[in-house]
Amino acid sequence: MSFRVIGAIADVEIIASGRSIRILKHLRQKFGAGRWRKMKGVAQIELEDGSIRRAELHWFEAHGVGRVYVKRKRYVD
Repeated sequence: MSFRVIGAIADVEIIASGRSIRILKHLRQKFGAGRWRKMKGVAQIELEDGSIRRAELHWFEAHGVGRVYVKRKRYVD
């Protein structure tokens, strides 16, 4: 099920960085070199059916690249 992030992501934390990221090789091949980090945070999301829920999100990001592979992990409401 796809979703759209509404507003800002709160409670942002770094889960992993550098060589502790399992798919670091893939990220560098597809998006380029950078200081890659796996992040998590909480945000309001709009689901395909139009409902709005608060969910925990995980994603990867690097300076100059931005957020990639944003996943919804669980609902927190």
